[in-house]
Amino acid sequence: MGELKRILIVDDDEDLRRGLNARLRASGYDTVYAFDAVTALMSAKKQLPDLVVLDLGLPAGDGFKVLERMSALGDVAQIPVIVLSARPAAEAAEQAMELGAKAYFQKPANNDKFMAEIDRCLMRSAA
Repeated sequence: MGELKRILIVDDDEDLRRGLNARLRASGYDTVYAFDAVTALMSAKKQLPDLVVLDLGLPAGDGFKVLERMSALGDVAQIPVIVLSARPAAEAAEQAMELGAKAYFQKPANNDKFMAEIDRCLMRSAA
């Protein structure tokens, strides 16, 4: 079997990070964390994860800024991003998608649909 796919979880809510970590690891993924916008960008550059799960409400700059900056960072620009946010989808989803997000989920997300989208993004990026 190949190397585990690595997912960067960017969220300042520790309970949510732990819950996502448990779900993703149970599904056979490796995980790394960032809790704010600055750490998210540094981790994305250093770790080059296969996927980023990004919250929009972050300390030190919001998720929209992270999306903007990631799109300008060479290898990092190719990493698929799924936004998982408490912001109402009607307000934020369109902007997130325009900035390059592959999908938008409002918290709390449907676990099956969320995991299916992660699998779909990672299959597509592996092609």
